[in-house]
Amino acid sequence: MESRVIIHLDMNAFFASVEQQANPELRGKPIAVVGAAHRTVITTASYEARAFGVKTGMAIWEGKRACPELIIVRGDNKKYTSTSRQIIAILWEYTPLVEVFSIDEAFMDVTNSRALFGPAETIAYQIKARIRHQFGLTCSIGIAPNKLLAKLASDLQKPDGLTVIPPDRVGEVLERMPVGGLCGVGKKLQKQLLLYCNVRTCGELGRCDGELLVKRFGSIGSELKRMGQGIDDRPVVPVEEEEQVKSVGHSMTLPRDIDDREQILKRLLQLSEMVGRRARKHGLAGKTVSVSVRLGDFYSNVQKQTSLPNHINLSDDIYRTAVGLFDGMKIDQPIRLVGISLSNLRAGEDSQPSLFGGTSRKEHLTAAMDALNNRLGGFTVTFGSLLDAGEPGSQVISPAWRPKGVRNVFFQNT
Repeated sequence: MESRVIIHLDMNAFFASVEQQANPELRGKPIAVVGAAHRTVITTASYEARAFGVKTGMAIWEGKRACPELIIVRGDNKKYTSTSRQIIAILWEYTPLVEVFSIDEAFMDVTNSRALFGPAETIAYQIKARIRHQFGLTCSIGIAPNKLLAKLASDLQKPDGLTVIPPDRVGEVLERMPVGGLCGVGKKLQKQLLLYCNVRTCGELGRCDGELLVKRFGSIGSELKRMGQGIDDRPVVPVEEEEQVKSVGHSMTLPRDIDDREQILKRLLQLSEMVGRRARKHGLAGKTVSVSVRLGDFYSNVQKQTSLPNHINLSDDIYRTAVGLFDGMKIDQPIRLVGISLSNLRAGEDSQPSLFGGTSRKEHLTAAMDALNNRLGGFTVTFGSLLDAGEPGSQVISPAWRPKGVRNVFFQNT
């Protein structure tokens, strides 16, 4: 049976590169894209900044310490999603089997596309040339027999690389490859594999005793062994064939640690409106509301949820439920982050009777607010109690982003 041919495309420093192309004054300079101007983390750093040790996830002050000349740029989600959609449209010209892994990554199954467009390498070079010509951006591409290896290959030459792992060289490539090169094997798991199994490389992982891996790591143990052997049977799943989204959620890091209940309730109301508006936009309603908070020590988290008798998507209903959950939490220090999610979803819920006795007038007002805010943006029309609350913070695109459906607007504020 002929091996599949999978391409993994990874845009290089995507957010930062888009900003540099949009503003010529930023080109060639160390920049960091952040979600907000205060108390946030770096989402992407340009390669000029990375040369100084600036990394994704650093606080702004850490980035500035590593690179005093670092230029901070506030992110523009519309710019990134628009560019990503156009890039995905290019990929669709070569195959309908395109899986959007994140806003700056995608898999393509080009097994059957080669009859039309030539070898996978030819397709990859064409895509790289078109993206560079149309957007001024570079990408790294990996080509391999499956998704696991294609993603590993794209990481081997950055930026602007093209790496091919043919089927007959899989064992050779994996033999000395650190296990951290495998997607999903983070630093914590690397340490555990070394400590419990004396495993450092993919080759060693593939030869490791399967029973030992299962004993140490549970159900993922057998999958780890398969990964070490380069085995991955997962198909490339186009957006329209993905599973239905399971939840709609927003969270925000607060400008400062807050212990004042009135101020926290304002944030809960903002989040409830953001969650509700997005659920209504996509005709979704949920029965389970969850509230999560991160405390001022940064490490402590408290979460509470409840399931309701009816499906809801009106902001007021979500808010009232969230307040009840928040008041039931035991919190002994100021709050750094707060989030709300709506799950146990059902589609076809453009409107529904309010759980708390709402009237059609309330539903009509909600629909009018949604229409205005969707057209004008943000919280143009909002609740009176939020007039002095300000915007809820810059929105950073989640890895759950997809070019269609509710995932398209799944944001996390930081």
